[in-house]
Amino acid sequence: MKRFINYIKECYTELVEKTSWPTWKELQSSAIVVSIASLIIALVVYLMDKSFETLLETFYRIF
Repeated sequence: MKRFINYIKECYTELVEKTSWPTWKELQSSAIVVSIASLIIALVVYLMDKSFETLLETFYRIF
């Protein structure tokens, strides 16, 4: 049981004293970057899907 309590204490110390946490402003800017990147990727996937759909419809109409 002592080892477990020591482990918990060390985890707490590392999280509180040794870890650098981002500021609120850094979190907001990171969230904006992730949101914009996600939208761009979603748009690219949508455009690829529509282009392949059109391409396959044309291919199937020919044959």
